[in-house]
Amino acid sequence: MLKPIQGVYSAPRPHWVGDGFPVRSLFSYGDHGAQLSPFLLLDYAGPAQFPPSDRPRGVGVHPHRGFETVTIVYDGEVAHRDSTGAGGTISPGDVQWMTAASGILHEEFHSPAFTQRGGQLEMVQLWVNLPARSKMEAPGYQNILDAQIPGVDLPEGAGRVRVIAGAYRGHAGPARTHTPMDVWDVRLNQGKTARLPLIKGHTAALVVLAGTVLVNGEAVAREAQLVQFQRDGDALEIEANTDAKLLFLGGEPIEEPVVGHGPFVMNTREEIVQAFHDFQSGRFGRLAAPA
Repeated sequence: MLKPIQGVYSAPRPHWVGDGFPVRSLFSYGDHGAQLSPFLLLDYAGPAQFPPSDRPRGVGVHPHRGFETVTIVYDGEVAHRDSTGAGGTISPGDVQWMTAASGILHEEFHSPAFTQRGGQLEMVQLWVNLPARSKMEAPGYQNILDAQIPGVDLPEGAGRVRVIAGAYRGHAGPARTHTPMDVWDVRLNQGKTARLPLIKGHTAALVVLAGTVLVNGEAVAREAQLVQFQRDGDALEIEANTDAKLLFLGGEPIEEPVVGHGPFVMNTREEIVQAFHDFQSGRFGRLAAPA
């Protein structure tokens, strides 16, 4: 049975995050994304063209607590540093999976090489909730390279699925997750149809990053649109009217209260107040000076 479509939603007007990321927020836990647990928010940055520069563009040091950020780069390069000492450059095809948990400071800028040469930037940042039992664990960082992500060909030359997290037809993604979820980078070829097996009872969403698709034979979705599904059903069907670039998100819901404010997402208002107090008291650590 196909998962029934809950709705098709268009992104609002873009806004800037720092001076390096013009983003469209396709959902957040404050709007229809409240039904997409364990996923909290999705920002789609670009595609945007940047001229060469001598000064890196991006977002300076800021905190997070209570969730994970997942950055998927399609074009351009992003450099990351955080208060655990982790860092590196996220290149096309790579994924950064950062677990803020009890608290982390980090910064994100265009890489030095991308800053100097300029070019097109396209990326997604996804916020993934943590269950209450994990929110105050030590922070962590997974640097997942393109070569580590398995690619699975779809039947009849329909396209390809890269498995970032979870599993697709027996192929497991490299990301370690705190609750069961699937994060798939899906490419469909024009005129082809794919039927994706899903898990009944899990939330499901399809993000269209490029192209036009017909979903479940009834709903057309285009660039920067989100297709949200009900939890019943165990499959979805996608027909590509043009070559399409998609991101599929599915997961076991975390049936716990969500209370968020700015960079913190916890379970109670009191925990949010404590997060601000801990941050202001310097308990999130610090970033070392750049080398």
